[in-house]
Amino acid sequence: MAATTETDIVVIGAGAAGLMCAATAAYQGHRVLVLDHANKAGKKILMSGGGRCNFTNLNTTPQHFVSANPHFCKSALKRYTPWHFVELVERHGIEHVEKAPGQLFCADSSKEILGVLLTECEWAGAEIALNTSIKRVSKTGNGFGLATSAGTITCQKLVVACGGLSIPTMGATGFGYQLAEQFGLTVLPTRAGLVPFTLQPDDKAWLAELSGISAEVVASTANARFAEPMLITHRGLSGPAMLQVSSFWTPGQAVTVDWLPQVSDPVAELAAERQQHPNRSLERWLRQYFSQRLAAALTEQFGWQGNLQQFSNDRLASVAAILKGWSFKPSGTEGYRTAEVTLGGVDTDAISSKNFEVKSVPGLHFIGEVLDVTGQLGGFNFQWAWASGWCTGMAL
Repeated sequence: MAATTETDIVVIGAGAAGLMCAATAAYQGHRVLVLDHANKAGKKILMSGGGRCNFTNLNTTPQHFVSANPHFCKSALKRYTPWHFVELVERHGIEHVEKAPGQLFCADSSKEILGVLLTECEWAGAEIALNTSIKRVSKTGNGFGLATSAGTITCQKLVVACGGLSIPTMGATGFGYQLAEQFGLTVLPTRAGLVPFTLQPDDKAWLAELSGISAEVVASTANARFAEPMLITHRGLSGPAMLQVSSFWTPGQAVTVDWLPQVSDPVAELAAERQQHPNRSLERWLRQYFSQRLAAALTEQFGWQGNLQQFSNDRLASVAAILKGWSFKPSGTEGYRTAEVTLGGVDTDAISSKNFEVKSVPGLHFIGEVLDVTGQLGGFNFQWAWASGWCTGMAL
């Protein structure tokens, strides 16, 4: 790259939103340059969905997103739908599978989704410069000037698509938030989302022994409820149920687990079992629903030993209360190290929901995860990346 490079548009960040925006803008006839400090484009795309990339959710609605301004995401999601992205993927001959209702994954590898984006950028003529760090960004008379490790770059329009703080080992930084603050925007407090919980010592003591066991549960916190699998790990509680709840949890709050969502009235079932098989243990009854190890651990932890004939109605009610509403207070979460997303970010009140331009700084756009828009688990965050990237690319 020459000492000074002139281009129409610079996109900061070669992730999902940035690449989508770059290809879309380049197809409009603009000269587009994507800058990224990493040595490879789309690192988080490659690792997502266990290497298979849950690239969209056919059931996407604005209700699947967390934001201080819940209306902000509506316009983009309406204009660029999951079906638009599916059409793009199929045009490139990528096979996909629906694992859970609406959740689409690559049949083979997440490399294919990155391949689609890089191919589109190549066909459209968007240039990608990796291993390029940005030292300084300044507003110029007719655009922006960037001092980078590859020299000075000038552009008329600047798109910030450098994501959040999640998974720093993949190169995540707070650069997008610093840029927002530099241009006078508010950055709402950030925290890790879609992240496993860590446990208080008393809970960890008995649950860590069950590492690797999963159960279908309903997990809830003050303002959210999810029926999903929960996974017990040696560090705490994970799996979709816990990841979903983590985005709605605040420190100090309790999380409630219904271990038996499939049984509406455990007291009635236990009373019937007691009448028919008074000499059976409660643990044996639990084994209908749980693995042997989990049934034994619950029995041990809550003192449910003995035959059913030894359990009074009140005692059966207390067993049912725990099975239907076990409550724990997490000691915290595993943080950005393993978080799939970052909650909070650039306050959307300062951004146009139509073209993602900063209202007070013409030519400056923020898209994707750097904004205060966070999807639930299941392909929603990718759909937000595609929608915000496409809408901005079309408007540049």
